Amino acid sequence: MIGRLLVVATAVALPAAAQAQAYRCAAPAQIERPRPDVADARQPQRLLPIGGYTLAITWAPQYCHDHARDRSARFQCGSGNRFGFTLHGLWPDGVGKDWPQYCQATPLLSRQVIQRNICSTPSAQLLQHEWSKHGTCMAGYTPERYFAQSTGLYAKLRYPDMDALSRRPLTAGTLAQAMAEANPGLSADMMRITATRRGWLDEIWLCLDKRFQYQRCPAHQGGLAPNASVKIWRGPR
Repeated sequence: MIGRLLVVATAVALPAAAQAQAYRCAAPAQIERPRPDVADARQPQRLLPIGGYTLAITWAPQYCHDHARDRSARFQCGSGNRFGFTLHGLWPDGVGKDWPQYCQATPLLSRQVIQRNICSTPSAQLLQHEWSKHGTCMAGYTPERYFAQSTGLYAKLRYPDMDALSRRPLTAGTLAQAMAEANPGLSADMMRITATRRGWLDEIWLCLDKRFQYQRCPAHQGGLAPNASVKIWRGPR
């Protein structure tokens, strides 16, 4: 059951090679209105030059295992929707360890923008957060352009057989190498693997230069050490 998100309302016939990548998502007719997302004392505004980008993708089975009872997760984790990796967001990085964020005040996203992107990032509030915190720091970008950029990068990704990987001992380095082999131009040192406190796969962060091309991740970015053990939650069977 593992692979790339396929946005469909009903089952679609796919070539055999793509069957393991088929997921379901139907955008809701009624879009939940997000709340404003603004800078505060804990997350202050930072106006800094952009040195590159991070494309963050989330392993949805683990997210739903941890958040299934949350009201905010209802669309993603219920209603017949099924996700593999979802798009967390596209984050401008700084030149050093700090990154720009909340660069300008912004109104709420339109219903049309949310509906167009909710099967990639399955939360209206998360979409609002990503635009407010990260997208506003990309000069000249509108919400439409920002999400077109992030979803375009996300849509190009291919994934290894996550089901097979979940059934054997696995390290962060092994997972990164498997991901790299599925994506030409990507190498294991161009991504970071993150996990929950109990060692379950949480996210993959892919490092990009200012032209949105893959690049080696900076040492300060964090993530698991290559030899760290990681487990993959497969979700309900």
